[in-house]
Amino acid sequence: MNTNPPDANNTTITRHLRITGSVQGVGYRWNMMQEAQRLGLAGWVRNRLDGSVEAVVCGPVGALQALIDWAQSGPVGARVDGVVVGEVEGVFEGFEQRETA
Repeated sequence: MNTNPPDANNTTITRHLRITGSVQGVGYRWNMMQEAQRLGLAGWVRNRLDGSVEAVVCGPVGALQALIDWAQSGPVGARVDGVVVGEVEGVFEGFEQRETA
């Protein structure tokens, strides 16, 4: 019988991210998609008409936190002013870039 507690870092969660700053036109979405895939996360990312970037990401807590940490600075050329993280529901397969909304 296994009496070890479940590893909290492997619990799957879904989060909504809104990234503000100079984050469009610098490859932010493409780089986030690459980082999410490297971390084994699922979801999507898109530009917003207000100049921000929005993402919904699903995966293990530890990997999701690593992506949130990455989002704080983004790719070379980006200037991130803030990352707002909210709880959402949903499960995704794969990671994609979506059209601007």
